Amino acid sequence: MKAIASSLASIVGEKNAVCLWENIELSHKERIQQAVASGTTPSCIVYPTSQEQLAAVIAAAHSQHWRVLPCGHGSKLNWGGLTKNVDVVVSTERINKLIEHAVGDLTITVEAGMSFSRLQAILAEHRQFLALDPTAPELATIGGIVATGDTGSLRQRYGSVRDQLLGLTFVRADGQIAKAGGRVVKNVAGYDLMKLFTGSYGTLGIITQVTFRVYPQQEASGTVVLTGTSEAITQAAATLRSSALTPTQADLLSTKLVSTLGLGKGLALITRFQNISESVKEQSHRLLQVGQKLGLNGAIYSLEDEDNLWQRLPEQIHYASAETVITCKIGVLPTAAVEVLRQVEIGLIHLSSGLGLLQFESQNQVLHIRDLCQRNSGFLSILAAPVTVKQTVDVWGYTSNGLQVMRGIKEQFDGKNILSPGRFVGGI
Repeated sequence: MKAIASSLASIVGEKNAVCLWENIELSHKERIQQAVASGTTPSCIVYPTSQEQLAAVIAAAHSQHWRVLPCGHGSKLNWGGLTKNVDVVVSTERINKLIEHAVGDLTITVEAGMSFSRLQAILAEHRQFLALDPTAPELATIGGIVATGDTGSLRQRYGSVRDQLLGLTFVRADGQIAKAGGRVVKNVAGYDLMKLFTGSYGTLGIITQVTFRVYPQQEASGTVVLTGTSEAITQAAATLRSSALTPTQADLLSTKLVSTLGLGKGLALITRFQNISESVKEQSHRLLQVGQKLGLNGAIYSLEDEDNLWQRLPEQIHYASAETVITCKIGVLPTAAVEVLRQVEIGLIHLSSGLGLLQFESQNQVLHIRDLCQRNSGFLSILAAPVTVKQTVDVWGYTSNGLQVMRGIKEQFDGKNILSPGRFVGGI
């Protein structure tokens, strides 16, 4: 093990850039142990400080057949399948510079290790923002967000990670540096590797730079919360989907989640409008009227109360108090969202996409809801769970016919299978 660390230290060349397993901080160890199969530990974690150093590290790993687990700060290492026989963890958290912010063109290019919160602070100086709301924004790195395809309720208005990604640079499994896309919004040259890399969990290459489109900050904001019976919430959701209203965020919430957040009783439809002040007031009032006609309780949140609500919402799902909790990502037909939420205690499903997050206490619940999702043209995959659960339950639950194609892509990008082995669908 120390031979691997010594070899990598000669590449990165900076003191403390390589940390042996026995010297890794406990918090880092715990995250890594949640990402690897039981009984296996990497020899060390290495922190390259530049794209070129990272490329040299991966080239060495490729020549020596060392298996690599890439990460940023490691906030999502416990997502996806368990990696197997990992030799070294490679963190991009020190590759974190701002490359270019084209304020007038509404684009920004940064290195993958930059934290999401720092990126937003840079954009805020020019009254702009990146329209993503990932898990653990203080810890999440830009590369990790792209690699896991992680965004939340803002997809209602702005779409997913891949919809906002304009270009990326990555280190291939053989250590070569490659690029895809560019730094302009209208970019059609070459293959769309941005979409391929989004949500690939570090199995195809290690992202080093990313270019996003960004948006101007809105003048005003307001959130309408409607609570009540499942039948009435279903009707309100259908009315909102077919209306001319333009929410930036809109989610359906389970009964227990509603109660925990102190929003009232029953299921909830929580909808955020952001625009000029007059538009926010008008749209909020119209949605409240829809709720009143259906017998739903309604309330409007603004300013600090609104910000606090949207901050607490994902925390209730992702930061479980019990170590046995299983957090899952689902996708169903939007019209089936309420049916799913009626059968779970903690759950959130986005209004228009049908994507959401659920929390469970047992494997049997996971399998039951997975079956329900699949019957409604959807899926259920496990994000975070105890290692023992991931070793006994298929994390991804993939049943479609694209596995052979995905394995072919993996073979083309990483023929030696050294990058995140076992973490993706079908053990890829």
